[in-house]
Amino acid sequence: MGAFIAIILGVLEVSLSFDNAVVNASILKRMDDRWQKYFLTWGILIAVFGMRLLFPIVIVSAATGIDFMGVTEMALKDTATYAKHLEASHVQIAAFGGMFLLMVFYSFIFDETKELHWLGYIEEKMSSFGKLEAIEIIMALGPLLIIQNYLPQEIRLDALVAGVTGVILFVIVDSLAALFEHEEEGEEVVAVLKKSGMMSFIYLEVLDASFSFDGVIGAFAITQDVVIIMLGLAIGAMFVRSLTVYLVRKGTLDEYVFLEHGAHYAIGVLAGIMLVSMTHHIPEVITGLTGAVLIALSVISSIRYKKRAA
Repeated sequence: MGAFIAIILGVLEVSLSFDNAVVNASILKRMDDRWQKYFLTWGILIAVFGMRLLFPIVIVSAATGIDFMGVTEMALKDTATYAKHLEASHVQIAAFGGMFLLMVFYSFIFDETKELHWLGYIEEKMSSFGKLEAIEIIMALGPLLIIQNYLPQEIRLDALVAGVTGVILFVIVDSLAALFEHEEEGEEVVAVLKKSGMMSFIYLEVLDASFSFDGVIGAFAITQDVVIIMLGLAIGAMFVRSLTVYLVRKGTLDEYVFLEHGAHYAIGVLAGIMLVSMTHHIPEVITGLTGAVLIALSVISSIRYKKRAA
């Protein structure tokens, strides 16, 4: 029975993370073979043990004031209480993950250098707004400020801090990546880091974390066995990462030119759902189906575009 539940959780993880695999592939293709291998080895360990096991324990520890070992023991021996504490931290988790993913979406939509537009004039117009200074931050903080007004007074500050932290983390990672593209600024250090793919690796791990938080909480609705949850989500995480490498090796993003667009729109929808879930419960099936539909539509559009260009 435990193995069956683990498989179900793995399938759930994959269904909710296909858009993550596509975006990962768009970044991974710029990394050398060594860091692509790290993505599948060290990256898996970080994703499974770090983001899906240890980090939720850290969150519960910070929220309750219980020491790390105490929360670890709780997770293994008193899973009902652990799940309750983790669920109580949902608002902060959703605020952080939702804001980070929203910044990922906006960085793509407001990219003024983007030449191919899936939605034609509308997307082209949105790209032109990228000329405005800090447009992504402005557009991201607006929804957070609105939603926090509908939260209980005692958790508003926590939600704001978590959300702003998500924005700050994205800005730091994105700014460092931009620095590494200009070798004249600290040429020796930049050359080493650019070659190693370190920042891309860090970016991918943070992106994965933003996707995984809600999956961990949702898994407790299926089982409260932490070991089975970890195994199930590990199966899904390994499949998604293998799929990411497959997309890179097969040149799928070059073949289906709008696939990256569809994945980013799916991420935008997921970010919105995570923010709304701070005040209203949203079934995970909606998240999964919406992402699948957008990915499917982008593939269909890519095929039609290729036929017209032929």
